[in-house]
Parts: sequence; C-alpha cells; structure tokens
Amino acid sequence: MIVIFTGGTGGAKFAEGLKQVVRQEELTFIVNTGDDLLWWGLPVSPDLDSITYAVAGLLSRERGWGVEGDTFNCLEAMERLGAPHWFRVGDCDLALHLTRAQLLTQGRSLSEATYELAARLGVTARILPMSDDRIETRVETPLGELSFEEYFVRERHQVQVSRVRFVRASEARPAAGVLEAIESAEAILLAPSNPVTSIGPILAVPGIREALRTTSAPIGAISPIVGGAAVSGPAAALMQAQGLPASIEGVARAYADFLDVLVVDTLDAPETEEIEALGIRTLATNTIMTSQEVRAALAEFALAGTRAAVREAVR
Repeated sequence: MIVIFTGGTGGAKFAEGLKQVVRQEELTFIVNTGDDLLWWGLPVSPDLDSITYAVAGLLSRERGWGVEGDTFNCLEAMERLGAPHWFRVGDCDLALHLTRAQLLTQGRSLSEATYELAARLGVTARILPMSDDRIETRVETPLGELSFEEYFVRERHQVQVSRVRFVRASEARPAAGVLEAIESAEAILLAPSNPVTSIGPILAVPGIREALRTTSAPIGAISPIVGGAAVSGPAAALMQAQGLPASIEGVARAYADFLDVLVVDTLDAPETEEIEALGIRTLATNTIMTSQEVRAALAEFALAGTRAAVREAVR
C-alpha cells in the first residue's frame, strides 16, 4: 500500500499522476481537512473533494478544483439573492456537498461519508480525512484572524500573514485507519502541497507525526517550492510566517524528523548540500506538472526514488 499525505491543487494534480502508475486499490490518501468550512449551511471539504474528483477523473483541468465542465447557475442565483458568493461552488460540486450533509445528518462520520461519496463516484482508492474531529486552519493578518478559505479565496492570499495556527488540533484524534495505514505502508509520499497549510494540519493531529517517525516505510516528499518561489499559491509567504525559509531547505526542515527523500526540481539541484547534511537524500527531476504525462512521470519518479531509499537504522 502506498500512502500519500496531500492537500491543495498540487496534491490533486499529483493524485492524477499517481493513479496513472499505481492501481487505485493500492493507494491510500490521508487528506487535509483544516480548510473545511460551512458554506450556505452545507459542510464543504475542499481537499477531500479535490482528491476524490482527481482520482475519479472528474477534476477540472482548467481550475485545478471542482468538476470539469461544471456550471454555476446556483451560485449566480445565490448572488442575486444577496448571499455570499466569493467561494465558487459549481452545480455538480453542490450536489456532492448536499449528499455529504445528508450523510452526516444521518449520523455518519466524515470518514464514513467520504468513503460513501468516493464509492458512488467509482473511486476504489482509500481516501481518509486526517481526523473526524473539526480542526480549523486560522491565518493571522492585518484584517484580523481569517479562516484559510477567507484568506486564500476571498482575499486571494494578497494580505500579509503573521502566523498560522490549527484550532482544536491538539484535542483531535486521527481518523480510523490513518495510523494503521502509516504503520503498514510500503512507501509514504508527501505530495507537492503547501507544507504549512496542507500538510501542516495533518502533522498537527496527535499521533500522526509520531507514527511517521517510527514506521518502517521509506518516506519521500516532493517540494512545492522551485527556485525560491511557490509553484502556485502562497506557500512561500506562509512558510516565512512560520519561521521557515521559502526554499527547498525550508521544505526539508519542515519534515526533517521523519523524511528520507526530498524530490526537487532540476532548477534547485545545485542547492541541495544543506539538505543532504540533514541526512535527507535529494533527487532532482521536472516537478512542474503541466500535463497528465508530466504528472505521471513525477509520480513514478518520486515513488521509485522513495522505494529505493534505505531507512537509517536509528533516526
């Protein structure tokens, strides 16, 4: 079983690549839920949905989120009624949120609802939320403390960030199957997702980081930073707000206590000496996922490199 920690658009693109080179039944995705929000009274899980759509072959290639070819009639009607409309939910996407709300109202956990929704869309990979408990990523800005989606979507991540915190993470528990998946994995990959707000909330759940430190599986990560800048989104600014350099070294330091391999872009290949000094092996390839072919090639390269890694006998 290959276990993937993931979130954000980079994580969804990487999932599209993985499903081309690994059978779905051999994939387990552990997904960030710190971005989850209540929208128009409906529970929305942006990262869970993006991974589900990616593996199902439904993800919008133009937007990197939502459903390919979706319409926005309901959004336009809600705008005419004076409802908030900055979070763009498509009509087919809305159907998923309505179904999730129904399942949760019936007493299903988020894990159970996620399994049911994925199965209905023909997904045979295992998709697990990091926790069934509510955890919220909060971003401190000059406008006050914002939810991640308010910061990322409503404000278009154009406001300065002074700190990021994960509300209720310390009291949360990993969702059923998460720790077992880490323990029994053949290999573990951290997708090219934002280390602070996509992977960070997962690692903040008690027990998960510890499980990564003790698993016998080799662990690899793909850097979302290329040439000192984020491939997309605000990863660089958020890393700096958390005291990490916006570089491949910053990515390595975020995961240094458990990481074996860091895959970097060829542009950063000359800058790996400090990472190797941390005891982390570096591998270089093209990490800019501009096509399905490149996504598959990156997934295959990262998986092969991680599988080949030899874990240190003692960390």
